[in-house]
Amino acid sequence: MPIRTIIEPFRIKSVEPIHWTQRKDREQFLQLANYNLFLLAADNVLIDLLTDSGTGAMSIYQWGAIQEGDESYAGSRSYVRFRDSVQSIFGYRHVIPTHQGRAAERILFSVMLKRGDVVPSNTHFDTTRANIEAVGAEAVDLVIAEGKQPGLIHPFKGNMDVIALEQTIARVGREHIPLVMLTITNNSGGGQPVSMANARQVSELCRKHKIPFYFDACRFAENSYFIKLREPGYEDKTPKQIAQEMFALGDGCTMSAKKDGMANIGGFLCTNDDLLAQQEKDLLILTEGYPTYGGLAGRDLEAIAVGLQEAVDEDYLRYRIASTAYLGNHLSDQGIPIVMPPGGHAVYLDARAFVPHIPLEQFPAQALAAELYLEGGIRSVEIGSLMFGKAAKMDLVRLAIPRRTYTQSHIDYVIEVITEVWHKRSQIRGLRLTYEPPFLRHFTARLEPV
Repeated sequence: MPIRTIIEPFRIKSVEPIHWTQRKDREQFLQLANYNLFLLAADNVLIDLLTDSGTGAMSIYQWGAIQEGDESYAGSRSYVRFRDSVQSIFGYRHVIPTHQGRAAERILFSVMLKRGDVVPSNTHFDTTRANIEAVGAEAVDLVIAEGKQPGLIHPFKGNMDVIALEQTIARVGREHIPLVMLTITNNSGGGQPVSMANARQVSELCRKHKIPFYFDACRFAENSYFIKLREPGYEDKTPKQIAQEMFALGDGCTMSAKKDGMANIGGFLCTNDDLLAQQEKDLLILTEGYPTYGGLAGRDLEAIAVGLQEAVDEDYLRYRIASTAYLGNHLSDQGIPIVMPPGGHAVYLDARAFVPHIPLEQFPAQALAAELYLEGGIRSVEIGSLMFGKAAKMDLVRLAIPRRTYTQSHIDYVIEVITEVWHKRSQIRGLRLTYEPPFLRHFTARLEPV
């Protein structure tokens, strides 16, 4: 009989205690944080699913590589190993390290965009959109219609609507679209993957109009494994081979190595354009650091170099995708509304269906996220009306699972807490803003119950 249990493909060698709290304490902590889970002290969180960015556990091979970090200011051997590891997967000529993904976005958009430009994507995430808008350009989301329907089953709900892209180019003019981006996987749309066929269609359209095509590649390995599982013709290819084929369709990428780089910090910007790379390096020197370290220590470059290769390991990806699906499927089986099918790095609760009595102006997803913390000390994140304002197509609560960090019993606890909240969902109240900053308001906004 075949073995059906998916086990963690690692043994635990070091542990970190987590802190139990009582509901009465959590009520006080949440009030002091003004009902913004970003403002909670991490020590007062039991299961932290706020993000999978930089929160995972590193392997013994990464920790060993850290000891080899060359901290030379310029031309370090750690940079060479980092560059070679990136190029072995991504294939781009220029590899520019940054301290994290949003720094890569800022440099790319500062160099390539001007006021009035338009940047189409399947769905821009929060920092991407903010960095585009910060230079006076417009971020346009063109995900397929299926990607806007949380409960609908579709293998590649992260796909871009190619017809809408063609119409956007015709409407605003090619001269106002300096690049097109494709986010893999589509984080704001529920962690949903993009098919190779769709990436190829987008690439061909960009070539036709001579528009540079870039990937937001932070979860490229998970996207590659979904292609292997779901797209005909790729079942016998390795995740690394699939990633190489996809990146060959583009002209460059931004990357947060805190996701599928398996590291706690770092990112990079890639391009095949020599002139653009020089402009980006000039700006990098001004704000991040010399082009062979880019705001990172040599030890961080070493950790990323190893982590990128571990991210495309098939045993790891099999476990990663199956463990996320375990959470999603158990919730869905109980009738709890989530984005289906479960994504690669996270499960997304559909707050509009979970708490339909809370109007959108009272931030239903933020209210639901607050209740999960009150009930069981679980920290999640709102992706909806608070994060994106009127641009929000859905109101979701993302349960982002850090890599190689929690075990099945932790996830069983999460299921139990969410089920308990589901049973008394009618008691959850909405929230209103008492303070909001001009950009990325969800990070520092303050709220109170209605």
